[in-house]
Amino acid sequence: MGTYILRRLLLMIPTVIGIMAISFAVIQFAPGGPVEQVIAELTGQGDSAIERIAGGGDSFGSAEQDFGDSASSQYRGAQGLDPEFIKKLEAQFGFDKPPLERFVGMMWDYIRFDFGESYFRSVSVLDLIIEKLPVSISLGVWILLLSYIISIPLGIKKAVSDGSRFDVWTSGLIIVAYAVPGFLVGILLIVMFAGGSFLDWFPLRGLTSDNFAELSLFGKIVDYFWHLTLPLIALSLSAFATTTLLTKNSFIDEIRKQYVTTARAKGLTESQVLYRHVFRNAMLIIIAGFPGAFITAFFSGSLLIETIFSLDGLGRLGFESVIRRDYPVVFATLFIFSLMGLVVGLISDLVYTWVDPRIDFEKRDVG
Repeated sequence: MGTYILRRLLLMIPTVIGIMAISFAVIQFAPGGPVEQVIAELTGQGDSAIERIAGGGDSFGSAEQDFGDSASSQYRGAQGLDPEFIKKLEAQFGFDKPPLERFVGMMWDYIRFDFGESYFRSVSVLDLIIEKLPVSISLGVWILLLSYIISIPLGIKKAVSDGSRFDVWTSGLIIVAYAVPGFLVGILLIVMFAGGSFLDWFPLRGLTSDNFAELSLFGKIVDYFWHLTLPLIALSLSAFATTTLLTKNSFIDEIRKQYVTTARAKGLTESQVLYRHVFRNAMLIIIAGFPGAFITAFFSGSLLIETIFSLDGLGRLGFESVIRRDYPVVFATLFIFSLMGLVVGLISDLVYTWVDPRIDFEKRDVG
């Protein structure tokens, strides 16, 4: 197993580099980069934009005076701007260097977990991500826990009572829950319970109240979950449905196998058959889906929910960074999430071997 772990760790290096290289190459052809963003603001806002973007330094004074001079530029809308000013903008964003040199420099910094500063926020990217993490962690952790705590027992119950009235009507509810988009559920919950048109039971903004620091420990816990209730309901429906059906189908497949018939013939009770033999084998596919569920719960699918409930998390940060072409934030989040996905995948394989010692990844690779 040690050899397998080492091999997987070494393979993470070219995998992450490949992901970053492809993304970096695609970005080179995307219009509306940061320089174009600044030019668009300059042409629309005049000197105030220069002071805000360039910091109002003296080095840009000549550019402010020469806006009327005509100049050729590769950037759309740059006519009338001083070429020297354009060059200084390119240097400010690092575009005065060849793409390969920029990519190598970026990866060298990322290996040391130096993600630089945001182009437009004047704050380090790592601090920005840490600032947004509480919302994403809160949503991700509780969605994952609710999904597994509710879905696995329900899926087992449905598998044991396959074809019964309980199985049929719960399947109907699960299919409906899966089909309805989470953001529509969020809007409905706001209308019904957050002061929309009916009840005003839950807050509509933020993760905590304004007086959170003044509350007691119990009060802080209540306030925290009070704010989380509606977003969690809106986000958890699809994950709840998927995990439940996956658990049910996995257990049904195992229950129909020959070793289950043999165990029953030996006089074992249904509970012993189910939890001593079937459970371990049926849970393998659930464990296999854990990395994807983990990454999905933490880092995707929450943009609309964060927007609807005014939660400032990683979903909104990523979206706004892409729109504004804030490349340090875009590439840093991509690097972190890719690395975490690979690490979680390795952890999943290790859990595989813990649940079923018969699995040997080293022999599988050799064969």
